[in-house]
Amino acid sequence: MPEQPFEPDGAIAGTGMGGAMDLAASEARTLERPPGGPLGTGPSQKPRSLWSDAWRDLRRNPVFIVSALVILFLFVISLWPSLIASGSPLKCDLAKSQDGAGPGAPFGYDGQGCNVYTRTVYGARTSVTVGVCATLGVALLGSVLGGLAGFFGGFWDSVLSRLTDVFFAIPVVLGGLVLLSVVTSNTVWPVIGFMVLLGWPQISRIARGSVITAKQNDYVQAARALGASNSRILLRHIAPNAVAPVIVVATIALGTYIALEATLSYLGVGLKPPSVSWGIDISAASPYIRNAPHALLWSSGALALTVLAFIMLGDAVRDALDPKLR
Repeated sequence: MPEQPFEPDGAIAGTGMGGAMDLAASEARTLERPPGGPLGTGPSQKPRSLWSDAWRDLRRNPVFIVSALVILFLFVISLWPSLIASGSPLKCDLAKSQDGAGPGAPFGYDGQGCNVYTRTVYGARTSVTVGVCATLGVALLGSVLGGLAGFFGGFWDSVLSRLTDVFFAIPVVLGGLVLLSVVTSNTVWPVIGFMVLLGWPQISRIARGSVITAKQNDYVQAARALGASNSRILLRHIAPNAVAPVIVVATIALGTYIALEATLSYLGVGLKPPSVSWGIDISAASPYIRNAPHALLWSSGALALTVLAFIMLGDAVRDALDPKLR
């Protein structure tokens, strides 16, 4: 039977059910759209991953943009505080005690005659250092323990579950008062170690649940049937698909750890003078709240803004990585 010539205005396409349907010329050309067409329907178009979709959503989210800019500013002044603050945060003049704003001191002076602006800027370094290091330690330790327990299960899973229950029963502030009261070091590392010690169970439980969910997927069963080792399955197939909840919780927890450091320093068991910390400044300015409220408001305002920025960032990341919100 001779081949019929192609008629653009009366194209025929099979319906897959033994029949046919008429297509307009434009619709017929759509079926033959070359790769990389304007709608991205070509056969060579790579499907977007979860991370690329999340990054696209984050770039369009004003909450993420504002919080990211605030956090970027905090990181910059933490690394180079001298860019916006001159002088030493430890230089004080009792003759200027509780004075208001003046030249070189836009935030005024505290009860010891220290420049509140300089101490507020330099205090960001301590808070960011504690928050970032504690979050990295908690995320690493909790993810490893929880991921291994969720993947292998059995006896070690039961032991880890009971161990996390024990740590969850310890009040964080009370634990800090007990453990840090015997520490004589004046560095941030005891505070960071305490936060990692009591913070890993939350991440561990989340990582365990994510791994248990991910290892039941078909691609994991297929990799196991093809002879893939446990380490390859865990690192190549499960971890990339189970890490999203851990990232969300860790981002929000970073702001919580900054607030916890300020709380412990305020109570006198965290960082101690001559360290520069917002918690120390808030504690020192509390007795002068009536006569010099500026010394308290600026340091507490910086703390609140920092914690809020990280919580907003975590909420934006959660919305971008949650498939149920798409």
